[in-house]
Amino acid sequence: MECKERILSEDYLDLIADYDVMLSYGQQEGADFCYQQIDDELYIVYGSEREIGGYGINTEYESIPKCYGLMDIAGAQLEGDFQEFNFQPLISTGILEVNNSPLSLTGKGVILAFIDTGIRYDLDVFRWEDGSSRILAIWDQTIQTGTPPEGLFYGTEFTSEQINEALAVGNPYDILPSRDEIGHGTKMASVAAGSIVNNGFLFRGAAPDASIVVVKLKEAKQTIKDYFAIPPEAVCYSESDIIMALKYVQSFYQVFESPIVICFGLGSTMGDHAGNSYFANYLDRIARRRNIGLVICGGNEGNSASHFTGQVPSIGIDSYEDVEIKVGENEFGFSAFLWGEIPNIFTVEIRSPDGEVIPRINYRLGQAATYRFLYSSTIVHVEYVLIEQTSGQQLIFFKFEKPLSGIWTIRVYATTDGSEARFNMWLPIEGFLRSDTYFLSPNPYITLTEPAYVQSAITVSTYNSANNSFYLRSGRGFGRTGSIVPDMAAPGVDVSTILGSDSGSSLSAALTAGAVADFFEWAITERNDPTVNSVTTNNYFIRGAIRERGIEYPSREWGYGRLDLAGLFRALIP
Repeated sequence: MECKERILSEDYLDLIADYDVMLSYGQQEGADFCYQQIDDELYIVYGSEREIGGYGINTEYESIPKCYGLMDIAGAQLEGDFQEFNFQPLISTGILEVNNSPLSLTGKGVILAFIDTGIRYDLDVFRWEDGSSRILAIWDQTIQTGTPPEGLFYGTEFTSEQINEALAVGNPYDILPSRDEIGHGTKMASVAAGSIVNNGFLFRGAAPDASIVVVKLKEAKQTIKDYFAIPPEAVCYSESDIIMALKYVQSFYQVFESPIVICFGLGSTMGDHAGNSYFANYLDRIARRRNIGLVICGGNEGNSASHFTGQVPSIGIDSYEDVEIKVGENEFGFSAFLWGEIPNIFTVEIRSPDGEVIPRINYRLGQAATYRFLYSSTIVHVEYVLIEQTSGQQLIFFKFEKPLSGIWTIRVYATTDGSEARFNMWLPIEGFLRSDTYFLSPNPYITLTEPAYVQSAITVSTYNSANNSFYLRSGRGFGRTGSIVPDMAAPGVDVSTILGSDSGSSLSAALTAGAVADFFEWAITERNDPTVNSVTTNNYFIRGAIRERGIEYPSREWGYGRLDLAGLFRALIP
């Protein structure tokens, strides 16, 4: 079987593997799998369920691709309801000032890359003045009838020449069928890199002269959605496809010649919230490369009641803390993740809304159990991972199928060393739930979505530039182990996109990515600091950020302050 068929088949599972895992697969004679090498430390493996044994306790948790969803609020308006352009986000961030003379920085010579739902490539905001496309390439992972990018196995790559050929006909989608049906990627690209147009209305992006590269992600396989109990209709993307997209966009990067800014507007709650995973490590390696900027949104989970912080008191072996989850009517199902801090060992007992109890599940290495409740159709699956591979922490994974509505209680026990045993729990992002499901005693902190905890990246939270108030839905820091995230806050409320006004952390990331592209023009294209990467760029931006009196920085909400590109350049003046 060809590798492309394995990649696309629901009968084959995706795994994220390090080098040692790859060796073990390669030593199995006649093994039914193929793989894609990402770099010297990372592979994506595609193996049959018989070969791998299915997702679960037999599979290292970090090897299971996590699921990511969209990070805007209003939803897409595919034909656009654009009225009056809101300049406030560009003004408050100092982007408009820097776009104009004397600096005149508009992203020239810089590539902005978007890994998302695709792009409406026919829109004027993605063209040069002569009508040709500013898009260098589109890799559409969902179209299998064309030629994949060199060295990759699936999807279809459309070059700038093919895009321009399509634009020359009456209906370009008859020639080049890649389309953004959802609109999320189109909105982000227009905010970050939209051309200055005035065809009956005025529009401009943060870096209107940057070139653009786009990856349209394919939907996650149903097998991985089933593993995490994600509703079939939810817009969900797999970590494995995102990693492949990151490999692809880097092919356009040339140090000192083609700097690239990667804008990531997706989010998940499935990681350890401390930056420990194969995916996070890969992002960290990317962000440390010269002339690459990596901007990550902080998510919209700040007031979704999806995070719980607990402490089991040290008063005996039967000490516990109760975690209550309100499950809404007609909830499809959901997963939950408990990360317990070492050296403690955590165990759980589960009580349903009608009083039926799963007694305390004793810990054994590799323990997994599935329970069917007698008085409802609910099925609960629990897996214990004593030492998760990349974080070193204990993980307890829960999956609820057809959960009975009402209040569920998870009683968390811990063996302690004489001090309180701390743990954190997360529910899925709102986009992966059908109804109102949440913790009754939530903690609004440590609610930035993955992969916002990558230390070398630029992570942003969201605020309203109309009144400089923090956006209530924005994710907040710090990391689970105290790492300082977010780095700064950027506007993300009532932002003008080419498909209408929208709000959400993905738009904060888009504005920031555009600002980084403008900065790269000054630093790299104009040779003022040609060796910058995400780490050094972040420090430039932190020095220019706006900090208000009365707020202690770094802040869980604001990071080191509000994004101010013009302030960055003022900070450079002796």
